[in-house]
Amino acid sequence: MSKVALGQLGDFEIKQLKIFKAVVDCGGFSAAETELNISRPTISNHIAALESRLDMTLCKRGRAGFSLTEEGAVVYQQTKQLLEQLNQFRNTINNLGSSPAGLLKIALSDTFSTDPRCKVTEIFRHFYQQAPDVELQVEVEHMTVMEKLVLNNEVDIAMIPYHRQFEGLNYIHLFTDVNYIYCGHQHPLFNLPEAEITEAVINSSKLIHAGLKPHEEVYHQLAQMNLAGTSYHYESRIAMVMSGFFISFLPEQVASPYVKQGQLKAIGKEMKNFRLGVAVISKKSAQPNRARDLFLETIRQIHNVAETAAPY
Repeated sequence: MSKVALGQLGDFEIKQLKIFKAVVDCGGFSAAETELNISRPTISNHIAALESRLDMTLCKRGRAGFSLTEEGAVVYQQTKQLLEQLNQFRNTINNLGSSPAGLLKIALSDTFSTDPRCKVTEIFRHFYQQAPDVELQVEVEHMTVMEKLVLNNEVDIAMIPYHRQFEGLNYIHLFTDVNYIYCGHQHPLFNLPEAEITEAVINSSKLIHAGLKPHEEVYHQLAQMNLAGTSYHYESRIAMVMSGFFISFLPEQVASPYVKQGQLKAIGKEMKNFRLGVAVISKKSAQPNRARDLFLETIRQIHNVAETAAPY
């Protein structure tokens, strides 16, 4: 195939590249319809126009499903870098202004949006009073994914439960969660007298765990237990526990409403427990970003009585 020099890229080509990236990220045209809020024929037309512009086939679509060609994989990686550089350029220019502006990407872990100890609502309110021109993009993500996203400059700030510290990240420790073993009201252990709940009884019960590599404080506890399944998010873990077939470690604060309703019960609290820190993370070597710095300073001000020492 003869190759045609690409030449300059304009706004229209950038738009097509964004659509192409969204299609790849979603795994196909159909899934990208919801993400892009445009019809599948329109998406197909944009991709066809981009392929014509680049003079190459980027992806295969049909009964066999969606897949990238070798050229498409290269274009996808280059597109990710290009769009990230454009975002960095925009944020750098916005930082030259008199007040913070641009896009600020934030990731939160499961339940943190509504956990009163995180004070997320108060943080947003105080931040926006000072920086009304900043566009916030807030998502809920997996803990290990958030660390990677921050390190790769795909997210500016993340609020996570953490059991380790990376050299390349800054941490603002907020508070410490204590985790206990809980069972549902239909589980055989729920009505068993506490004196009869031995470590052997707990270890033989089917346990749902987060599916992460645990820190030392909990590793030895899990090693002796009957690991029967994984579920990272608390809501799905609680649903499995309430089925009556499983037990699970849960933060005391997360389990508290269900305990008050008589649906969950902590068991063996002296035998099985561990601490898990909650912190805000940001990249140490990130480009200057006034919006990010102001958001971090707002967190420090709102959490002025937060613990200063991590639990490990």
